[in-house]
Amino acid sequence: MTEKTDVVLIGAGIMSATLGALLRQLQPDWSISLFERLDAAAAESSDPWNNAGTGHSALCELNYSPQNADGSVDIIKAIDINERFQVSRQFWSYAVESGILAEPSTFINPIPHVSFVHGADNADYLRKRYEALAPQPLFEGMEFIDSPDEFSRRLPLMSRGRDFSEPIALNWTDGGTDIDFGALTQELLAYLGRSGGDLAFGHEVLDLRKQSDGSWLVKVRNLRTRETRTVNSKFVFVGAGGGALPLLQKSGIKEIDGFGGFPVSGQFFRCTNPALIQQHEAKVYGKAAVGAPPMSVPHLDTRVIKGQPGLLFGPYAGWTPKFLKDGKLTDLFKSVKPNNIFSLLGVGVTELGLTKYLVSELLKSEAGKVDTLSEFIPRADGRDWELITAGQRVQVIRRKGVGGVLEFGTAVVAAEDGTIAGLLGASPGASTGVTAMLDVMQRCFPHEYVEWTPKLKEMIPSLGVKLSDNPALFHEVWDWTSKTLGLVAGTDNTPKHAGVAVDG
Repeated sequence: MTEKTDVVLIGAGIMSATLGALLRQLQPDWSISLFERLDAAAAESSDPWNNAGTGHSALCELNYSPQNADGSVDIIKAIDINERFQVSRQFWSYAVESGILAEPSTFINPIPHVSFVHGADNADYLRKRYEALAPQPLFEGMEFIDSPDEFSRRLPLMSRGRDFSEPIALNWTDGGTDIDFGALTQELLAYLGRSGGDLAFGHEVLDLRKQSDGSWLVKVRNLRTRETRTVNSKFVFVGAGGGALPLLQKSGIKEIDGFGGFPVSGQFFRCTNPALIQQHEAKVYGKAAVGAPPMSVPHLDTRVIKGQPGLLFGPYAGWTPKFLKDGKLTDLFKSVKPNNIFSLLGVGVTELGLTKYLVSELLKSEAGKVDTLSEFIPRADGRDWELITAGQRVQVIRRKGVGGVLEFGTAVVAAEDGTIAGLLGASPGASTGVTAMLDVMQRCFPHEYVEWTPKLKEMIPSLGVKLSDNPALFHEVWDWTSKTLGLVAGTDNTPKHAGVAVDG
């Protein structure tokens, strides 16, 4: 017998959890079914040890503020990413106030976001970046630091043994956050479950078939019993991380034609020495190596997971044809189709730098990985770190002309009739997930979206407004979200070192 539901969510990650929570608030009478092939929520890309935990807001990630040929710094993307992160903060704050989410410290904590470079040219770039961003409302409080003494005071673990004869520079922002997207996902799905959602773990979606009335038949296998079931749904969202591309290809929608995926895996050093962990409290991002994808930017990253601080360094890029950490070795090969083979071949020709980078990373020994770590921690000792395998990412390949182009970031793919949508890509991903899901709803439910707008503005007061163009509203929502999410003590939301350039 075919079951019926209004919405099917595929995958129990942050995207499905966010969309499910939003729809439950906006349309509580809709039935929602979620299917996840693993036995737990947020076990793939949303897991905090799989690198979904930075809270991307472009405060420290240099790939969002590239230097132009004339030496100026392009901050358009940085502002856009930060705008989208502010939307996420507002929804999470509403969710805390309305009881969807419990104690915010279980998933979000304050932590400085820091950009770090060495060398005269890079220091000059970082100063220009500071001069371009610091006057912007969303980047208030950013500092430029090139004083070795101040560097040593704030980053003692990174300063000991460092040769300061080479110029160093930091962009420092106190208003950053660390986010455990695993915990956040689990809380959102717990809300969806207790409000009537049907959450089925250990269930793999095998096929998607469009019906004449516009609905979808979703074929699902229970991986424990091997039994199959068929669900008829008016709308399907494919939030399956690296598994989204194959499922969207199975759906047969024309909008997925030309899309391909390039899998990149990663490893991190995880600190095993509690004394070292206590000496560092910041997310410090450097510059990506030539040819490296933006998601491979090296960073020394403080994490708070299950209430305990941790320290990661990486990532060290690897490669496997799997599209998921728990995927299959045939994933990449099965994704090659007549409509995307030229896109894939085109990228193979144009991204030789990426290929060279991946080969060099694969050949790097563990001692070589420690050498890379020593650029951040000069006295790094490999005995204080363990190498862990992080998550799997699938970079989007989009058709361009007769070939294709590697597209970093996230992309929403939706059918023209709005009955199915999915999300492809990686960083900034989870941090801007609320904006991505608003995009899905606006594209797939245009008539309902108009009716939902008043409620959405209750959840997200800045909806439809650019906070970068409205400093008064930005300060209002910043104060609200900071207090609600427990990111400041009392009522004082002033950064500790607001707007200072500390020179050597």
